[in-house]
Amino acid sequence: MDFDAIVVGSGITGGLAAKELTEAGLKVLMIERGRNIRHQQDYTTELKTPWEMPFRGIGDQEMYAREHAVQMLNRHFNEYTQNHFVNDAQNPYGKAQGTDFNWFRSYQLGGRSLTWGRQSYRWSDYDFGANKRDGHGTDWPIRYADLAPWYDKVEEFIGVSGAKEGLKQLPDGRFQPPMALNPVEQHVREVMQANWPERRLTIGRTANLTEGKGERGQCQNRSICARGCSYGAYFSTQSSTLPAAMATGRLTVITDAVVEKLDYDPKKRRITGVRYLDRNTRERKTATARMVFLNAGAFNSVHVLLNSASEAMPNGLANSSGVLGTHIMDHANTLSAIALMPGFEDRTTTGNRPTGVVVARYRNMDDMDGEGHTRGYSFQGGALQSTWTAGKRDPGIGAELKQKLQKPGMWRMVLVAFADCVPRASNRLTLDPKAVDADGIPQLNIAFAFGKEERAALAQAKADAGEMLTKAGGKVIMGFDQPGAGGTAIHEMGGARMGHDPATSVLNKWSQAHDIPNLFVTDGAQMSSSACQNPSLTYMALTARAADAAASMLREGKI
Repeated sequence: MDFDAIVVGSGITGGLAAKELTEAGLKVLMIERGRNIRHQQDYTTELKTPWEMPFRGIGDQEMYAREHAVQMLNRHFNEYTQNHFVNDAQNPYGKAQGTDFNWFRSYQLGGRSLTWGRQSYRWSDYDFGANKRDGHGTDWPIRYADLAPWYDKVEEFIGVSGAKEGLKQLPDGRFQPPMALNPVEQHVREVMQANWPERRLTIGRTANLTEGKGERGQCQNRSICARGCSYGAYFSTQSSTLPAAMATGRLTVITDAVVEKLDYDPKKRRITGVRYLDRNTRERKTATARMVFLNAGAFNSVHVLLNSASEAMPNGLANSSGVLGTHIMDHANTLSAIALMPGFEDRTTTGNRPTGVVVARYRNMDDMDGEGHTRGYSFQGGALQSTWTAGKRDPGIGAELKQKLQKPGMWRMVLVAFADCVPRASNRLTLDPKAVDADGIPQLNIAFAFGKEERAALAQAKADAGEMLTKAGGKVIMGFDQPGAGGTAIHEMGGARMGHDPATSVLNKWSQAHDIPNLFVTDGAQMSSSACQNPSLTYMALTARAADAAASMLREGKI
């Protein structure tokens, strides 16, 4: 099979790469290692009620312990969504001594676009300039102005609802109308603005439509997005990028195909194609193309590059710098505070709003005011009421319990911190020299640990969160200052970082390999720093930008 471009992976960035490249006139092959899932037809649990599920939605805990020991820790994992996550027993990975890392994965058409949290935030120059400012990692070769028009394009296509706040650290975008804050959140926002004008609480900017868009319907406020949404109300490959790419007539999709390595011609300094295993027939096959986009997910893309080592590139493909696999990151996050919020007993809400709130970064911007750290942190969370589900934990039986559960319970306000993760060479991915997976591919090993900077940031975040909620009349009942395991934020990134210098980075400003002009890596692997807000929108903006540049280079004969 011969194509203009091969896209490896079908998630958030892979789907977008396929859309952009096909719309640019290129013949594209998209290869996905997991099974096919058809939009609207294969969301098998979407409308199921608890009494229709074998384990009433809770799931088979014994089976989870055997087969989903990592994935069951994901906040989106339950009996309704378990088929959208990998079987850990069949997909092992190694961890270096001292490493606690939960790698959450979804191997299927659409990847994690079916299960993601949909929070969509722009980065600012505080983020793109962080490495240069404090000397950690390597400087980004781009700044916000380079990416702004691509943020515009992506937001307009995927549909992001949110409120404009005029914050330089969290730039506004092309938003659909925002979802509403509930009464407690609005109260906390007002108290914060009165006492700390630099701290702004706003509704989470989410890729859930508040207005219909083409064939996609408006969000129904069910908040069961990870089951799959037949309305197309949230952005996924199935709802958005795949239909657009297929409409061009220039996209071929192969599922159940694990890419093992990329073929490299050292004389031409070009990738010639990809080798993959057909998981149905167990045949090993090859597809050829004029260029390749790696979008397998940050760690899997690095895995492919490491496994593509050859005599010409013995340390991994596109790794003349020696930094391939290094400087991986995930946000350090923890529950900073949860507070009881009295005085709102007569107020309630309806529906299940599929987003929370965000408090944008306010530390270490123009003034370095962080205590023991040089980066930032943000908060996500929101206010919620206990409902009838409290009956699972409360004592009682019969009519008295039923009567009690008809009345909403106490309001609580939760703030979860997301702290910038300093890029470190010691946090890295390697291939296991002995262990292989079920397909005979060397197993990936993860070495990862947070440091004193992240712990200092979370300590300050805990103090700030407690202070803010107390000032708003809350009674803080719990809070932590230690990060969860690596991977908890589900924002793993890095390993094939961008940079100015080929000697210290894998990719240039176009997400293009310094060593190999027809190779692009546009998922989370390309990230040079982590910022302290969700990275998915930035991945997509970088992908759209890279696809435009790559298509132009191909037309001009530069690759």
